[in-house]
Amino acid sequence: MADESCEKLLTAARQARRHALAAYSHFQVGAALETKAGKIITGCNIENASYGLTMCAERVALFKALSEGEREFLRMAIVADTTQPTPPCGACRQILWEFAGDLEIILANLERETARYRLKDLLPVPFDGGILTSAVGRAS
Repeated sequence: MADESCEKLLTAARQARRHALAAYSHFQVGAALETKAGKIITGCNIENASYGLTMCAERVALFKALSEGEREFLRMAIVADTTQPTPPCGACRQILWEFAGDLEIILANLERETARYRLKDLLPVPFDGGILTSAVGRAS
C-alpha cells in the first residue's frame, strides 16, 4: 500500500496525463517528479508529426524541474492507461540517470500502482559523465 506522499505523486501524474498531446499514438502519459524538498513537478508527453521531436512525459517533468533550479530528486511516478507497468523508454532512462541519479520509479495506471523499480535496475550499465572523464587524453 502506497503512503500518502506517494499517492499525492501518483495523483499529480494522473492529472498531468490529461494534458498530453498524443494526436498520433493516442498514448497519453503523465509523470510527476518529487524533489528532495518535497516539491512535485509534472510533465506529459507531447507528440510531433516528426516523431523524433516528440517529448516523453518523464523528460518534460525533469526538464521543467531543472529549468526551475531543482537539482535533487527522490522519485518519479509515471502513469499510462495500461494494464501492465509502463516503464520509461531508453532515452528517458539515460536522461533521468544523468540528471537525477538512482531515482525510485513508481509505475501506475489510472486506478492503481503497477510496479516499483530503482533506476539502476532499469538502466544497469549507464553511460554517464564518468565514462567521458575517464577517456580524456586517451585519443590515439
